[in-house]
Amino acid sequence: MTNRIRLGMVGGGNDAFIGAVHRIAARLDDRYELVAGALSSTAEKAQASGAALRLDPARTYDDFKQMAIREARLKNGIEAVAIVTPNHVHYAAAREFLKRGIHVICDKPLTSTMADARKMAKAVEDSDALFLLTHNYTGYPMVRQARAMVANGDLGEIRVVQVEYPQDWLTKHEDFKQAAWRTDPAQSGAGGSTGDIGTHAHNLACFVTGLRVESLAADLQAFVSGRQLDDNAHVMLRFAGGARGMLWSSQVAPGNENALRLRVYGEQGGLEWEQEHPNHLWHTPFGEPKRLITRNGAGAGEAAARMSRVPPGHPEGYLEGFANIYSEAAEAIVAHRSGQKPDAEVTYPTIHDGLRGMYFVDACVRSSARNAAWVNLPD
Repeated sequence: MTNRIRLGMVGGGNDAFIGAVHRIAARLDDRYELVAGALSSTAEKAQASGAALRLDPARTYDDFKQMAIREARLKNGIEAVAIVTPNHVHYAAAREFLKRGIHVICDKPLTSTMADARKMAKAVEDSDALFLLTHNYTGYPMVRQARAMVANGDLGEIRVVQVEYPQDWLTKHEDFKQAAWRTDPAQSGAGGSTGDIGTHAHNLACFVTGLRVESLAADLQAFVSGRQLDDNAHVMLRFAGGARGMLWSSQVAPGNENALRLRVYGEQGGLEWEQEHPNHLWHTPFGEPKRLITRNGAGAGEAAARMSRVPPGHPEGYLEGFANIYSEAAEAIVAHRSGQKPDAEVTYPTIHDGLRGMYFVDACVRSSARNAAWVNLPD
């Protein structure tokens, strides 16, 4: 027996990219042990995927409800479950585990519909279990550094926020699994690029600045013929408190692989961060030369150091940032075991971040349908 958190997984079978990422992230800091799974919507594939991961056949399930019921009854049943299915399954799966007191680590966006998002929030409220959303970019050390600098007042009052997330993998029609469900409204929801990557951009901007989007005006397009959901979005943002911003998400921008980028400007200076160069953060105090802050390097503070594993100059990136979210969740779960609260610095995306993401997508769709009219977001 170990003190590792007993983890289950819903979705994430043999050919699922994000399931493998979650498993690596959970293992990296040795805080979890995968012991059960309902890894596919088909029984045959679920069993094959469980065998490939060397799970006990008795704990490889054909569906998530069966898994939730049995694991809740086992003396050493799972303590937490990772839900890594297409969006339309998130609520139904999470509900089964939450009502049995099993912590949920759910991939983003929260759900496929606003109705399910509200029901998810109610299920979280009614449960004693924790709920965490894997907005993984919030786990990067230099994102935490930027957040701390904004909170410390290094930029002064925030005026302008520019965030973009262009990719090119859907530039043409694609019919493989990862593309198929993301462009299907029944599985993905009302937003295409807005739901898949726009929610990441929105979350990153709000996480770093501490600001809330109050209203937006969105122009959404589906450039690929026959595509039912947007593959490109230009969004004007108004933040509570007066700051202004722009968000661009696109999956039809040739030459861009995963080019998430954030720029924040205040009355006293600016910050720039790019996901493809995650160990670098540029800080420009007004009237002074640009300064490069590196992960664990000179000028980096405690917030970044908590998320770092190796000395400066050794690259840390996507998998490590994802693992940081899992490790923050582990801190909260371990504290929950003894009825305690985690240390104050433990930070991870919650149901509230998930709801804000859903409000963002919903507002974008409604705004674009009204010729990019300004639409308010709930507080």
